Amino acid sequence: VQLQASGGGLVQAGGSLRLSCETSNRKTAMGWFRQTPGMEREFVAAVSASAVHTSYGDSVKGRFTISRDNAKNTVYLQMDSLKPSDTAVYSCAARLVGSFRDSSYYVAPNQYKYWGQGTLVTVSS
Repeated sequence: VQLQASGGGLVQAGGSLRLSCETSNRKTAMGWFRQTPGMEREFVAAVSASAVHTSYGDSVKGRFTISRDNAKNTVYLQMDSLKPSDTAVYSCAARLVGSFRDSSYYVAPNQYKYWGQGTLVTVSS
């Protein structure tokens, strides 16, 4: 599975960004994680292959939305009401599942086998 992430950049606090992650395989549960220097990777959001089930990290609930467009093999992370504390390198991850209808989602980094390159999000105060 190959992943290509994009959409990072510099934004002021309170602003929005949308990250995209194109996957080469639709039979995947997908997740977004973020990491800052010296810190462990933090779970941000996850979506099932079916796109029906989602999960969010506590720090982003109500502000971020994960979605997927299976016709485009792309997963999105819409980030609203951004805070300086959201500054990090964001990475998308994929886990192969058995069916397009699979409803599983995963929140731990070690549950994912495939990772895209990170994209830097910087939120200025």
